Amino acid sequence: MPQRVRVPLRVIVGYYADATLPVYVKIAALSRRESGCEAGVAYLGGLLGLSRSTIERALTQLMRPAPDDDIAEVTSYRRTHKVSGTGLTAVRRVRVAAKAEHGAWVPTRAAEALSPRELRAYAALSYATATGHHLTVADLGEVLRHRSGKKAGQALAPGSVRRILNRLESLGWISVDRRAGYRGRHLYTVHDEATHPALTADSDEGSGGDLGEGSLASKEDHSIDSPIPPPAAVDIRRRREQVVAREPVENPDGPPLPAAHRRPYAGPDLSLAPRIWAVLEPVKVLLAGLKPYVVREAAREVGRQLDGGEDGERLRARLEFRFASTEVIRDPGGWLLKAGLKPPARRPSRCGLADCEAGVMRYTGAPCKVCDEVAHPPHPEPVGRQPWTT
Repeated sequence: MPQRVRVPLRVIVGYYADATLPVYVKIAALSRRESGCEAGVAYLGGLLGLSRSTIERALTQLMRPAPDDDIAEVTSYRRTHKVSGTGLTAVRRVRVAAKAEHGAWVPTRAAEALSPRELRAYAALSYATATGHHLTVADLGEVLRHRSGKKAGQALAPGSVRRILNRLESLGWISVDRRAGYRGRHLYTVHDEATHPALTADSDEGSGGDLGEGSLASKEDHSIDSPIPPPAAVDIRRRREQVVAREPVENPDGPPLPAAHRRPYAGPDLSLAPRIWAVLEPVKVLLAGLKPYVVREAAREVGRQLDGGEDGERLRARLEFRFASTEVIRDPGGWLLKAGLKPPARRPSRCGLADCEAGVMRYTGAPCKVCDEVAHPPHPEPVGRQPWTT
């Protein structure tokens, strides 16, 4: 059974920043010892993957009384000398909550595996499933609202909430039964452990360096719930020394150097709007082999033309005709952006026909006869001089 801590509901839905939640979970887990939580700021940052400044801001919020109910969640007892600053790290403990106080059970491993905002969504779902509430995306948006910036206090957008839920589902921390709840709402199942196995290093020596080569800045007790001691928090404040070759370098004869490894695309999944897909549907065979960047550029170009007043059916027919009339396409992405979706020349139509685009019929590609007659009218035959009559 993984170790879990009970997080008060006021920490999940209150004014606290997102980073305070994983800090509270880790302090609550370490403070179960009789001596309390003796981990320093650098050690907590190494456990949670957060910077020192983020940990310090979270501790400040947790130790200060909240502005709405005047309750402080964490107490800290200092054990360093005020003048020299030497000594042991502070001892921190969480507030003992009443039995009737609402809260959610959160595993300590989730605080290390999830981002602060994902952990808040996980804790909110844990409380909702325990109390039998069927949350909607809008309800979660109110919990995961913006905590700083110009949108502070506003609810998170539904699209952002869905991405967080998809992330939790892909990591295996929750399971979603879509449209199986009250009035077609989703049903969420919260897991104490990730159902997907974690990635491990393929070498016997491990993926990190040995911590025995250095020492921490303060005396800390490393007997925590994690079986592997975490590395110290990354805090680089000095510029690295640049090593520059001062002598000429000669490349030895031999095979050419391998090309630089290109990282695979790790961005969000590509999805096209219905109006964009209605235009690009005739060239769907080309889209399957294109990179997401090229497809996005093509979608943006279609959106620009539609927003500029171009008719969707006309744009689709133009693209379908150009694709059918092109015999060989060596570069599908270049053809789609530079030829297939290129808007026609902005010349006034002389005939006024709906199927005429700058003197060319859009379905057949033949020249417009009406425009040609208007541009080159037939010359009337010269009339002979009439003799004078008397």
